[in-house]
Amino acid sequence: MMMLTTDQKNDILKSMVTNVEAIRQELIDNNTAELAAFAGGDKAMYDRLKVNDAKVDEMKKSLRDVLDKDDPIGKLIFNYDHPNGMQVENRTAPFGSILIIYESRPDVTIEAASIAFKSGNRILLKGGKESRKSNLMLVDCWHKALAEHGQPKDWIQYLDFDRVATQEFLRNPSQPLDLIVPRGGDGLINFVKQHAACPVLVSGRGNNFVYVHTEADWRKAESIIRNAKLTKISACNAVDKVLVDKDFPNFNERVSTLMSGLMKEKVEVYANIDSSNGSQPQPWEKDDILYEEFLDYKILIDQTDSIESAIQTINKYSGGHSATIVTEDKEAAKIFMDSVDAAAVYQNVSTRFTDGGQMGLGAELAISTDKLHHRGPLGLDQLVTNKWYVYGDGQIRE
Repeated sequence: MMMLTTDQKNDILKSMVTNVEAIRQELIDNNTAELAAFAGGDKAMYDRLKVNDAKVDEMKKSLRDVLDKDDPIGKLIFNYDHPNGMQVENRTAPFGSILIIYESRPDVTIEAASIAFKSGNRILLKGGKESRKSNLMLVDCWHKALAEHGQPKDWIQYLDFDRVATQEFLRNPSQPLDLIVPRGGDGLINFVKQHAACPVLVSGRGNNFVYVHTEADWRKAESIIRNAKLTKISACNAVDKVLVDKDFPNFNERVSTLMSGLMKEKVEVYANIDSSNGSQPQPWEKDDILYEEFLDYKILIDQTDSIESAIQTINKYSGGHSATIVTEDKEAAKIFMDSVDAAAVYQNVSTRFTDGGQMGLGAELAISTDKLHHRGPLGLDQLVTNKWYVYGDGQIRE
């Protein structure tokens, strides 16, 4: 399909804001039925499935955010005047066709698709069966906006496939695919990587760590841990593991207070640390739990011998998403942040800030834990590749 101009893309996004508002109540009503039908007890998936007035407002805001951003296509990255008179330029360009596969989250149909659309890509969407009605309603909003401005519906296509058909499409796509972005847990990511015949940008796996250094302000540490665990358990930027330096002053008293406070919030605490105040955590034995992303009211708290040991543990077990050191020692923070292999590293900050909007990117398509082609929040300016333009007047290479 022909490239759309910036004005054409923005006009369609403006219509999308109107269209989403027009179906607000019907969308919420349909989603209420989906929530009622949801089974399986997965709290994180249930939370991501929910659409209420606040979620609709967020969808509209994400559309406006993308609308207000500069067009990322055609930006000059590099230029070179060749001695033979050629002009060489490297500019940003669309991928072409992007498939986004996601579980449970109808807002992805708006937020992720709007970013992919403004960055000049044709989008294929494959949502989960639990949110099928909501997704189809939102795709219909896209089709109406495209039709209103004389553009083909093929810019946004929904793949209404079951698992078997999805697997076959990944192996033998019936149309060109340049990139696949799976948004969901390990099961979805592994399924896509196993069957895909084109590049996959891994997104969404967390298993994030907080390390409390000997020079930490305990009030900050406790506040950061509680925020990162309790505010949104379904988020990939929530914290799952806490490492506290064994030499931290009043170690047992501090950790016992932290554990009992989390238990009062109905968090299941795993720790091989005896509590001094009677609230005993659940012991753990096998290291498998250290690899696990909980996406639930669960947390593991352990002691560590040193900053070097904490770094080794995080680099071995984490999902490469986010990690925080709580310390007032700037040199220790630098060592930690330079050495931990994660997309986002923090000093004295909750991991919940690993988010495109919070990091100044506006709406995001995903959080990439890959190192190619981009790492971390994937916003509008990151969802591009590049292309070389060479202008000449008959030059040949001798």
